[in-house]
Amino acid sequence: AGRAAGADVVCIMDGDADRCGWGDEYGRFVDQLRVYALVAMYFLEVRGERGPIVKTLSTTSMLDKLGARYGVPVIHTGVGFKYVAPAMVQHNAMLGGEESGGYAFRNHVPERDGILANLYLLDLMVRTGKKPTELLAQLFELVGGPHYYDRIDYRLPDQAFAQAARQRLDQAQPEALGGRRVTNKVTVDGYQFFMDDGGWLLIRFSGTEPLIRVYTETMDEAAVPAILHDGLRLAGIEG
Repeated sequence: AGRAAGADVVCIMDGDADRCGWGDEYGRFVDQLRVYALVAMYFLEVRGERGPIVKTLSTTSMLDKLGARYGVPVIHTGVGFKYVAPAMVQHNAMLGGEESGGYAFRNHVPERDGILANLYLLDLMVRTGKKPTELLAQLFELVGGPHYYDRIDYRLPDQAFAQAARQRLDQAQPEALGGRRVTNKVTVDGYQFFMDDGGWLLIRFSGTEPLIRVYTETMDEAAVPAILHDGLRLAGIEG
């Protein structure tokens, strides 16, 4: 619809408007990790504001790179706004957000607001005079290049399968994922493996549904399917 209308951008929200999505001037979806990084770039680069950024483990490492560049701390939390909101209050954070597209802002309630997020993104376009693809190009210059994200949700057939998957992941110490050397394993919320290019794989069990979620972000676009496959293999879902 956005492409047919010749729109410069498509602003997307879910039914209760607490999550924000974006489409570029060609009608292509901009994933929510890139959107959060654009929001951070807007506050840091365009508005010149400073303050901590709160992010869940499953959202973008571009925030860490922006934080290092602009000298602001980045606080990592478990997945869910039940962790993000208290961290925002504790640290008087400038921004808080999660992988599902929920973002919150200082001087507002510490809760997701898709309407305000889209308004800030529109203001980013107005202040810079740039369309979404141009803004993404600017972002990638700041963080060292494009970052690629994808996720697979797998429905667990039964509790026995889930328990076996947990045992496998507890013991997992892979040397490489998708051809990328693994440098660290973190188990704050699920099982997160960091790779030598700064990318990561996260495997975690949903707290609300019988699902196991496998996420990755990497600068190696061609490696994304292989990293996700290796994640499924670690959990015993694929051979």
